[in-house]
Amino acid sequence: MPEAARPDDARFRQWLLALIGGQIGLHATMAGVRLAAPLQALREGHSAWTVGVLLALYAAAPVLLSMPAGRMADRHGYRRPVRIAVALALAGALLALASTWTGPSARLPLLGVSAVCVGSGANLGLIVIQRTAGQVARTSTERMRMFSWLGVAPSLSNVIGPVAAGFMIDAGGFSAAYASMLLLPLCTLWFARRVPARMQVAAPAPSVGRRSAWSLLRTPGLPRLLGVNWVLAACWDVHLFAVPILGFERGFGAGTIGLILGSFTLAVSGVRLLIPLWAHRIREIALLRVAMVGTGLVFAVYPLAQSPWVMGLCAVLLGLTLGAVQPMIMSTLHQLTPEGRHGEAIAMRSMVMNASSTALPLVFGAAGTALGAATLFWAVGFAVVAGSWAARRLPGGDSAA
Repeated sequence: MPEAARPDDARFRQWLLALIGGQIGLHATMAGVRLAAPLQALREGHSAWTVGVLLALYAAAPVLLSMPAGRMADRHGYRRPVRIAVALALAGALLALASTWTGPSARLPLLGVSAVCVGSGANLGLIVIQRTAGQVARTSTERMRMFSWLGVAPSLSNVIGPVAAGFMIDAGGFSAAYASMLLLPLCTLWFARRVPARMQVAAPAPSVGRRSAWSLLRTPGLPRLLGVNWVLAACWDVHLFAVPILGFERGFGAGTIGLILGSFTLAVSGVRLLIPLWAHRIREIALLRVAMVGTGLVFAVYPLAQSPWVMGLCAVLLGLTLGAVQPMIMSTLHQLTPEGRHGEAIAMRSMVMNASSTALPLVFGAAGTALGAATLFWAVGFAVVAGSWAARRLPGGDSAA
């Protein structure tokens, strides 16, 4: 497969900013609609269970559509899939807007279809942008830097989208919030025009394109990497699920719990801004293993914390360890994946993560009720430490074949 054209450093930075801007536009749209839609459903008298199903649709749809999205990215490069992602996000925001103009019986179905469209658009955009970033980088150091910068985009999106939607709801109602979300995918479209067509890599040979996506699991090291990625995704999910429960048990206010979770997000963003400065000194697998062991240790201490300051410190440490692993996972994924199938590999990773985000909160809910939040922390902490031994056998690890 021909290599993507590599620009000079100044042009490279411009392209990277365009990729980051494009991802922010799509992800912030999903984050904003995902904030407004449940609030609308609750205000119209729907149950918490109904709202939970609605939220699950944002992650459930990408589970089914990730592999077709990955193959599309491999076949068509950057621009065409991004345009489709923008169209899906716009359709989702328009459907949500239409729900404010219809009768009560049609509102919830429209919000459900909106969730599917917005979630699918954000996921397709993520896959094609990550694929393009991995293709244009020539070395593992460059890939770590690219994915570290791209890793900041979701954090910014989770601020831009919900904050904009929240202010618009207060100022003009849900119609104004959904209408404002229509602007964000258009920003992605504008950024896409800043990404030259020559960045796109030629489509794979027909014989590669006809292979089953599941044949990728025969790639040495890839199943192990996806398993490690799943354990780490479970750490994110259990933290977001269990911290509010622990905070409530300790009598913390909602603002305090929010600050604890916010400190986690800030630490994730901070470490991803620092990694590019140290990328030339980092060995992916070594840092991945250290971060996994560190995560397990933080999880062992977290349930014992009684003070909000101690919980906040745990959240910062956890943000540093978990925030550091995503660039390492993505860089290693690109090294392991056969040429011409990077979109499929990223899609398979996305499918694993979205399936985890859909199913694990239900499992955590049942287990948390029966065993308590502390037990969840300790069980997942043990799993991530055990997973660090599996990471040791990844190509590039100490015991790699």
